[in-house]
Amino acid sequence: MSSASVAPYIYTSLNLLKKGTFVNVCGVVKFFKPPYLSKGTDYCSVVTIVDQTNVTLTCMLFSRNYNALPSIYKVGDIICIRGLKIQAYKNELQGISKFGFTSLTFDGTLGAPVIPRTLSKSFTFTAQDHNMIEALRTWASTHISTSSNLQQLCDTQPMQYYDLTCQLLGKAEVDGVSFLLKVWDGTRMKIPSWRVCIQDIAFEGDLSHILRLQNLVVDIVVYDNHVQVAKSLKIGSFLRIYNLYTKLQPINSESTTSLVRLQFHLHGGTSYGRGIRVLPESDSDVDQLKKALESVDLEAVQTSDDTDNVANCLTSSSSESDLVSLCEVERCQQLCATTLTNYHYLEKTSLCAILKQRAPRIYRIRAKLRSYKPRTLLQSVKLLCPKCHLLQEIPYEENVDKILQDATVTPPDCKLQDTPLYDSKVWSTEGQGGRQVAVHFVKNDGILPHSSECLVLIEGGRICEISKLSSMFHSVIPVRSGPEDLELLNLAAPFLIRGRVCHYGCKQCSNLKPIKNLSTIPNKRLWIPSSVAEVLGIVPLQYVFVMTFTFDDGTGVLNVYLKDSEKFFQIPASEVLTDDDLQRNLERIMNVICPPGIKIDAYPWMECLIKSYNVTSGMEHQICYQIFDTMVAEDII
Repeated sequence: MSSASVAPYIYTSLNLLKKGTFVNVCGVVKFFKPPYLSKGTDYCSVVTIVDQTNVTLTCMLFSRNYNALPSIYKVGDIICIRGLKIQAYKNELQGISKFGFTSLTFDGTLGAPVIPRTLSKSFTFTAQDHNMIEALRTWASTHISTSSNLQQLCDTQPMQYYDLTCQLLGKAEVDGVSFLLKVWDGTRMKIPSWRVCIQDIAFEGDLSHILRLQNLVVDIVVYDNHVQVAKSLKIGSFLRIYNLYTKLQPINSESTTSLVRLQFHLHGGTSYGRGIRVLPESDSDVDQLKKALESVDLEAVQTSDDTDNVANCLTSSSSESDLVSLCEVERCQQLCATTLTNYHYLEKTSLCAILKQRAPRIYRIRAKLRSYKPRTLLQSVKLLCPKCHLLQEIPYEENVDKILQDATVTPPDCKLQDTPLYDSKVWSTEGQGGRQVAVHFVKNDGILPHSSECLVLIEGGRICEISKLSSMFHSVIPVRSGPEDLELLNLAAPFLIRGRVCHYGCKQCSNLKPIKNLSTIPNKRLWIPSSVAEVLGIVPLQYVFVMTFTFDDGTGVLNVYLKDSEKFFQIPASEVLTDDDLQRNLERIMNVICPPGIKIDAYPWMECLIKSYNVTSGMEHQICYQIFDTMVAEDII
C-alpha cells in the first residue's frame, strides 16, 4: 500500500548514528550475504550499506522466515531498513534487527522502476521516499563501484569464483552434506562440464528435457549450509548463485582430448556472500535470461559434440602430461588461499598505493606471498602480554627446570599442609640428597575429585615429576611455602601446566596473590587458565604466531606482520609446540601459500585485511603493517 498522505518514515544519516538507539536507515548495498541458517531456526542476512555521507554500516538481520529477509539481488541495490538497533562491535557501530523490523529493497539502476521488494502487505511508501531512492541512485552512480562477478557459462574458466544467473532444471540429494543442482543459462561452455552420476539417487526434474538440452546443462554441487536452501528450490525457478567455484577434474580416458572436465562447486560457509537466491520473474535480469533461453537453437546443440569444445580450448600440441600437470597445480592457482572475516565491502588497494599513504588506515589487498620469516616455523611462536603488548620468547625447558631446582632449597612447610582447600602428600626422593616433594590435591566442596578433574599443587618438584603429574591430573601448579600460605614461583616459570601446555604470566603486569584464593573459583572441575590467573593476580601471556610476510602484487612489495593466536592458521599457537600433527599441518599450509621450488607466478593469490600504524623509536619514525580479520581458506586447512 502506497500513499502520499501517510507521514513518511524518518531516516537517519549513517554519520549521525549513536550506540543504543533504534533507527530507520537507507543506503546503497556494498556487500551482502544471502539469507543462511545461522543458529537454531533463525536465518541471517549480512548487509553492508553506504549513504551520501560516505559512511558504511554493517547490519545483521535475523528472521525465522527465510523470505522475510531483504530481497537483495546484487551490489548497488538500495535497501531501507526500519526498526534497526545500533550497537558497538569491535569498536565500530553495527546494526542488528529486533523483533518487528521491516525492509524495502529497490533496484539501484538509474532509470529503473522504483518498485519495492517486500513481503509486507501493509508497507507505506511516500513521494518523499521515492525521491530519496532516486537521489541515492544518482549519488551511487558516481560514487559506488557496482562491478559484478556475474558471468555466463560460455565465459567460465577453471579456478575462478563468480556469480551465475540461471534456471533450475533438476535436483537431487547426493549425500548428507552435498546436493546436486542441474541448471542452464542458454549458453554453452568452451570446456565440457563434469557430470554427477544420478543412477542410484532420487532425482527431481524432467530428464528427457535435460537430455534434449545436452551440453547446455551443467551440474552444480552445493555443500553444507547451502543444502537446506537447495532442497527447497522449485524446478523451473530462476536462481542467482553467488561465489560459485570452478575447477578442473581429470577423467580417465585413452583420448587426450577428453582428459579434463570442468566442475562447479558452491562450497560451505558464507564468505564473499556465498549462497543461493531465488529471483522473481519480474526481475530485469530474469527477463533477459528468459529471452536468451527462448532463443536457443536446440538443433544446432544436438548436432555438435563435446570434443569440438575441448579442441577449441586445448591446443593440438597438448600432451597428457601437460593436462595432468594443469590439474596438479589447480589448487595452487585457485583464486584465493585466504578468506576475510570482516570488511568484505572494502575495495582492493594496490601495494604501490598503500606505500604512498599515511597511517593509520585499513586496506584490503590481493597479493602473493613472496617470502616469510622465520623459515623455521616453530621459532614464530612467541608469548604476548595483552596488557602491555610485550613480546617474549618461549622459556627453554632447562631454564624452567633451573628455577624449579632453586625453589627446592626451601623444604615444604608442614604447617601449610592438609588445609580445607587441599589434602597433602609428602615424600623424599632417592639419590638426590633427600629432596622433599609435596603434592597438594585441591578439593571440590571438601571432596577430592577424580584425577581428570583434579588440580594439584607441587612443591620441590622438577620438570620430569611435573610432566608425569600433568599427564595424570587435570592441571598442575608449581608452588613453594611462603610465610603464611603457599606461593607461586618466579613468573619465569609457568603458573599452570595443563596437559602439555605451559601457561605463563607477565612479570610487569601481574600482582601475585596467595594460593588460597583458588577457593573463590566457583567451578573447580574446569580449572580454566584465565580464571586461575585472575584469582591469583596474574595477567596471562598469550601464545601467538609472529611472522613477517613479504607480499608482492606486481605493483609493489610490502612487509606485513602476522601476530595471531589461532585465527589465521586455525591452529592454536599454544599447542603447536607439543603436537607433531599440528606442526606438519602448519608446514603444509605454508607450502601451499608460499610453495617451494616454483616461480612466484604459480603461487596462489592471498586476500588479506591489513592495517597500517605509526611506530616511533627515538627520532626514527616508520609505518608498519599488520594482518587482521583474515584466515586461511577452508580447503587448504
